[in-house]
Amino acid sequence: MSDKNKHKIFTYVIATVWLVNGLVCKVLHLVPRHEQIVSRILGDIYSRPFTILIGLLEIVMAVWVLTNYKSKFNAIAQITVIATMNIIELFLVPDLLLWGKLNSFFALLFIGLIYFNEFVLNKKLRFKVQQ
Repeated sequence: MSDKNKHKIFTYVIATVWLVNGLVCKVLHLVPRHEQIVSRILGDIYSRPFTILIGLLEIVMAVWVLTNYKSKFNAIAQITVIATMNIIELFLVPDLLLWGKLNSFFALLFIGLIYFNEFVLNKKLRFKVQQ
C-alpha cells in the first residue's frame, strides 16, 4: 500500500475517532460516562452544556483533520488536547475511565498514530511533491 493511501486511511480513522467521541458519546449523550467525567471535574451545574460544547469542539476537530488545513498545527493541537485530557482524567477520575489507568496506553497509541500520520507519512508525501 502506498504512503498516500496509508495517510488517507489514517486521516479518516483519526477524524472518525473525533467525530464518534464528539457526536455519539457527548452531543447525543449515548455514553453518559463522558458527562459524569465532566461533572466530576467541572461541577454538576453546567456539566451537560460543557459536555455538549466539548463534543461540538471534537466534531470541529474531525472536520479540521479532514480539511488538512495547517495539518502540522492540527496534529500538535490534537496531541496536546489528548495528552492534557488524559492526564487530568487519570488523576481526577480514574474510576470513570472505560479501561481505567489503561486508558493512558490507548491515548498514547492514538497520539502515536497522529504523530506518525503527520510527521512521518505526510512529511514523506510533501517531500515527494517538492522533488
